[in-house]
Amino acid sequence: MSDWHGWAAIAVFVGAYALIISEKVHRVAVALGGAGLMLAIGATDDVSAFYSEDSGIDWNVIFLLMGMMMIVGVLKKTGVFEYLAIWAVKRARAKPFRVMAMLVVMTAVVSSLLDNVTTVLLIAPVTLLVCERLALSSAPFLIAEVMASNIGGTATLVGDPPNIIIASRAGLTFNDFVVHLAPLAALLVLVLLALCRVMFRSTFVYDDDRATEIMSLEEREAIRNPRLMVQALIVLALVMAGFVLHPVLHYAPSIVALLGAGLLVAATTVDTNEVLAEVEWPTLAFFAGLFIMIGGLIDTGAVGEVSRGLAGLIGGNQLVGSLALLGGSAVLSGLVDNIPYVATMAPITSALARDVGGSGHHVLWWALALGADLGGNATAIGASANVVVLGIAERNRRPISFWQFTKYGLVVTAVTVAISLGYVWLRYFAAA
Repeated sequence: MSDWHGWAAIAVFVGAYALIISEKVHRVAVALGGAGLMLAIGATDDVSAFYSEDSGIDWNVIFLLMGMMMIVGVLKKTGVFEYLAIWAVKRARAKPFRVMAMLVVMTAVVSSLLDNVTTVLLIAPVTLLVCERLALSSAPFLIAEVMASNIGGTATLVGDPPNIIIASRAGLTFNDFVVHLAPLAALLVLVLLALCRVMFRSTFVYDDDRATEIMSLEEREAIRNPRLMVQALIVLALVMAGFVLHPVLHYAPSIVALLGAGLLVAATTVDTNEVLAEVEWPTLAFFAGLFIMIGGLIDTGAVGEVSRGLAGLIGGNQLVGSLALLGGSAVLSGLVDNIPYVATMAPITSALARDVGGSGHHVLWWALALGADLGGNATAIGASANVVVLGIAERNRRPISFWQFTKYGLVVTAVTVAISLGYVWLRYFAAA
């Protein structure tokens, strides 16, 4: 970062972040304005912003979101979400905390098999309907679920996009992630439930009249279009299979999602304009602007300077390196989206792993994965799933503010990262 472009890029990013936090300007306007300034000052250019895999808009994320939003839009027309909402409430006996626990565990499990963004797109509509039926505030439920998605996504290679980057760089397999991270992820989901019981205790108000009303409902009556539901669920199952079989099929998740959306629109009688109307276009625009802003930090070397500084502090000490990488990644992933952060840190971590050597050098990769995945819970823009849920909440006139999310996210991140630090030390160093 040898010229003024780097400092100017930092100033633009910090200013944009401050405006997002203040909520005085809509976050989409801030992101697009910040992206425009990054281009205007020369921190990045059109080639980097639109075509670079390292510092440009991640079109795989954009089109994955668009494809899944279209599929979810079709499913909403069938009544399947109402069916699931009534089913979940009845199984939990309409007890608010039981409902939250069921949805949190469901979200975490599904996020370990699919990416966390897809998971929250599927779970959020159910949650909104559940809260409407029980006359509960939806914000605590949505916040708990998005945190569960980030924690559950930590468990497997396909659960969180940063894990895919790490697996590619380090030569790690699906089973490697399951063996090393899944046990910790399961523990952290239980910890999250305990934290939710305390943080959201004022939300869990049982309404006997509403409970009685819901328990008398027949969930099958909620299905409005059985044929379309079957067609949509078959396509969704094919899309999920495509995600899981990525190592065999070699189709990017974005391609799978777009193929599924295209098949659903072409093979059914749904109105294309109505399906496209269900796409969260402001959320996609926010992501595009955010990617360009972060790309400006990458292109000017600002992110690289931070990463190299961290590498210098680590030195050759594997224990210090692992703990510092985990903690530092958690902090930085709360400030910038964890996908570009991991893309930047991956080559540095690879070099550190080579320097350390030995059979246990993969611990650095596990530290990076834990820090990036769990740190994404810290703020409202720390992970893609967070941004998507805030967009869904706003679209349904139940907005969640930056600070409303972040005040809980900081608590959850601090606790889960602290436990992860202990896990890394105990598993890879204390028992060695």
